[in-house]
Amino acid sequence: MKKQLLTAAATAGILFASFTGTASAHELIYTVQSRDTLWKISQANKISIADLKIWNNLTSDTLYVNQRLSLLAPHSHVTSYTVQSGDTLWKISSRFNISVTQLKTINNLASDTILVGQVLKVSTFTSSTTAPQTTVANAQMVINEANKYIGTPYLWGGNTPAGFDCSGYTSYVFAKVGITIPRTAATQWSGLKPVSNPNPGDLVFFETYAPGPTHVGIYLGNNKFIQAGSSGVSIADMTNTYWKPRYLGARTVIN
Repeated sequence: MKKQLLTAAATAGILFASFTGTASAHELIYTVQSRDTLWKISQANKISIADLKIWNNLTSDTLYVNQRLSLLAPHSHVTSYTVQSGDTLWKISSRFNISVTQLKTINNLASDTILVGQVLKVSTFTSSTTAPQTTVANAQMVINEANKYIGTPYLWGGNTPAGFDCSGYTSYVFAKVGITIPRTAATQWSGLKPVSNPNPGDLVFFETYAPGPTHVGIYLGNNKFIQAGSSGVSIADMTNTYWKPRYLGARTVIN
């Protein structure tokens, strides 16, 4: 089942479905629809796939339903930022509406390590349209990282690739992309921002062996989430007979 889910997502070129999107001719912003691919969008708008990926900071061909794509090339205004205590590349990139990859490239950074007092060039991209949303890029980073550990065994209290429990897995994945979240399911639930409906990259919570939030996973879209359960890290369906009645809600750190 796990292989079938991944194969289906790769074949479609899109992880999420059942949403109607539109293209705005006035703003030149396109909203991704179910079954869209970069090739289909590029053909319809007479834009190359390479340009679409560059203009929208895409690192893969995967798209999200409701994702907004710019159909115009951006231009940039370069400013600088002095690193403060507690900063990460992710926090800085989110503040200035650019991706971590862009931030590293324009500053010639070979790693994610930054120092307090370090001055970074910050390029904010604008055009006659709305700039590409960094939340989409950050969600993709989280999902890409999460997928690396499919098949990792379950381990109570585990928070490394040697073995994960549910919240050890989510906190590890987010830490790998520069985002610090609380360690346990209960503190992730209480300490993060509630959202009424999860978006890709958000955390989804369930009540399992005890009252309250006792299980957590990362939402992928189309009612799928990735989680460290008793059989290890795998993708599950939120609408099945086990998970649906146990769903409590969602929290976000990237939207």
